[in-house]
Amino acid sequence: MRKPKIAVVGSSSMDLVVTSKKRPKPGETVLGDSFKTVPGGKGANQAVAAARLGAEVYMVGCVGRDDYGNQILHNFKSNGIHTDFLQQVPNEKTGTAHIILAEGDNSIVVVKGANDLVTPAYVKKARALLESCDLVMIQQEVPEETVAETAMLCHTAGVPLLLNPAPARPVSEKVIAQVSYLTPNELETTLMFEGKDRSKVLKQYPNKLFITEGAAGVRYFDGKEELLVPSFPVKTVDTTGAGDTFNAAFGTAIAEGKDLKVSLRFANRAASLSVTEFGAQGGMPLRTDVEKGLLE
Repeated sequence: MRKPKIAVVGSSSMDLVVTSKKRPKPGETVLGDSFKTVPGGKGANQAVAAARLGAEVYMVGCVGRDDYGNQILHNFKSNGIHTDFLQQVPNEKTGTAHIILAEGDNSIVVVKGANDLVTPAYVKKARALLESCDLVMIQQEVPEETVAETAMLCHTAGVPLLLNPAPARPVSEKVIAQVSYLTPNELETTLMFEGKDRSKVLKQYPNKLFITEGAAGVRYFDGKEELLVPSFPVKTVDTTGAGDTFNAAFGTAIAEGKDLKVSLRFANRAASLSVTEFGAQGGMPLRTDVEKGLLE
């Protein structure tokens, strides 16, 4: 089978990860258990996950010309990701994500750095690449206008676009109309569609809006009924990157031509495996692991 060709327009950063038994309250200091630096960023995470699942992946983004940027570039290449459109920008810091793992979940502060330079003009330079892809993925750690430009380019070219609207911010009706797949989690759904009934919103966007509900699975409306595709129970070590793994797996399966239910089950299995290891990318599974897991 031909590898699906996927472009990821998005963020690349270095994750600075602290583990602690307790999450500090405002003004409180607690003692942590460990500290690590690992490559991350929602765009980079989704690119790595898709590559490990068998896609041919191109990363469109920016990092600084610094140590973190060098490490991220090396990580992309070691995962077989094309970096023709990953620019190392002088006099700009690579983005960072400051992550606290405590009490079975994570809290994250993102400093965008060079990711703010993933502008509409920069995306336009990659237009020929985007038009040649089976699927494009984008997130919201890049400027809002870049998401709008990418949506317009993909819509015009007839290329499916998967928008993972994280971190949460308003998304225009025009962008929603132009994207093929929209994958917020429960909190992002509440913020995007404030005051609206969830079931009514799902019916408004059949087979487009997919609400991820963590360990419960993913919910959507198929045109006839509201469905919940359940996830797989596992022993959780680190939830960081689970959503990125879900999106990459879902996008990869869709780009391969699989139907929605099969793609969602594949994505749920990949995401469940990703939380069994440390780090956003540390637990991202290989294709063989997911396929084996689906048979268990």
